[in-house]
Amino acid sequence: MSSKALDYENLNENVKKCQYAVRGELYLRASELQKEGKKIIFTNVGNPHALGQKPLTFPRQVIALCQAPFLLDDPNVGLIFPADAIARAKQFLGMTSGGLGAYSDSRGIPGVRKEVADFIERRDGYPSDPELIFLTDGASKGVMQILNSIIRGPSDGILVPVPQYPLYSASIQLLGGSLVPYYLEETANWGLDINDLRQSVAQARYKGITVRAMVIINPGNPTGQCLSVANLKQIIQFCHQENLVLLGDEVYQQNIYQDERPFISARKVLLDMGLPLSKEVQLVSFHTVSKGYWGECGQRGGYFEMTNIPPKAVEEIYKVASISLSPNVPGQIFMGLMVNPPKPGDISYDQFVRESKGILESLRRRAHMMTDGFNSCRNVVCAMYSFPQIRLPPRAIETANKLGKAADVFYCLRLLEATGISTVPGSGFGQKEGVFHLRTTILPAEEDMPAIMESFKKFNDEFMEKYEDHKGYSRM
Repeated sequence: MSSKALDYENLNENVKKCQYAVRGELYLRASELQKEGKKIIFTNVGNPHALGQKPLTFPRQVIALCQAPFLLDDPNVGLIFPADAIARAKQFLGMTSGGLGAYSDSRGIPGVRKEVADFIERRDGYPSDPELIFLTDGASKGVMQILNSIIRGPSDGILVPVPQYPLYSASIQLLGGSLVPYYLEETANWGLDINDLRQSVAQARYKGITVRAMVIINPGNPTGQCLSVANLKQIIQFCHQENLVLLGDEVYQQNIYQDERPFISARKVLLDMGLPLSKEVQLVSFHTVSKGYWGECGQRGGYFEMTNIPPKAVEEIYKVASISLSPNVPGQIFMGLMVNPPKPGDISYDQFVRESKGILESLRRRAHMMTDGFNSCRNVVCAMYSFPQIRLPPRAIETANKLGKAADVFYCLRLLEATGISTVPGSGFGQKEGVFHLRTTILPAEEDMPAIMESFKKFNDEFMEKYEDHKGYSRM
């Protein structure tokens, strides 16, 4: 029988080459163990509601009314839903061309884009143009849309931080471009050295690669840090000098668990810098409803905002967005609610603040609990809660090599089998040669966290005892 187009050997090579570690070997093995009846704690992906985080009441009330608008005609609706939720539902339905079941503009509902623009202006202190805001099915879809517009072929490179979220490596591979890594410095709170950036660009050019854009993930994923204003200024000046588009992945801007350094958007820093940079550096910024105290991953709501992108280029991006007709409309409503939540004096305000503050405070406690827990373990160094360094003994590395596995994959698989804790090996995010990490989330229930960390410590210390020969370890 002749081979078919969708036989494995005939698939697009870029499809076969792209890797997505968050749903990779560890996740698949965890799913197998779960089917066999083992209790699995999925900390591999930021999926808050799957791990017990309760949805915020007000947005769910509004979306329920939008999904079932006949409830608004019920004379008893005010007995079940607060007046401000009813008013917002009517407002959103009035923005649509036929309710949540109708396509919207391919850029998203104009009224919601105006709410996003108002949010950005409040955050940054500068006006935002709704015509330059596109609503998307989560931030990931927006990232792929923009990368698709930038990458023309294998000689086009995208600067990506290492460690990085594997969305970038996978998307660049899928689109046929080249990933150009730049390393964050673990000993400097995962900061960025501008000289390393220059070296990465020079090495890429030596290989015949034209670097066209630079990705920053701020706050960091998986590293959790916030970039300083000084670092952001250096990055913007670098992009201006090298004529690069700056892609600002800012989806974790609500997830700040330290007081030393707040989140500041790349857009605010750019506009603060004034002419000529504020009018010349091209910037695309991304946000989502999936993170922070919202955690509405399954709703797939996101946006990107373009700064200093020429009108003809915006038209082309709009054209490509039109191929998908419309971003999902419920996700757009969630985005409108996230950027324009209840205000002081609204009926639902106190409850909204109580719920959101409760979630953020719990996340902060869990972050500290996890950092302290990791740092109490043998050969584990954790400056930030989500990406601890594991100093693996040489015998463990040798054993992993014999099994044909990366050393951190071997460690994480053993952790999974022993404890049911599903993590992601640092190699899935990128790391310096000979240094090993794992990535976890802080999303398991707060009351479960002590037992999880105790289970991790017991496994880790037994693992180190088994493989340690006291002759040395992998380290920075």
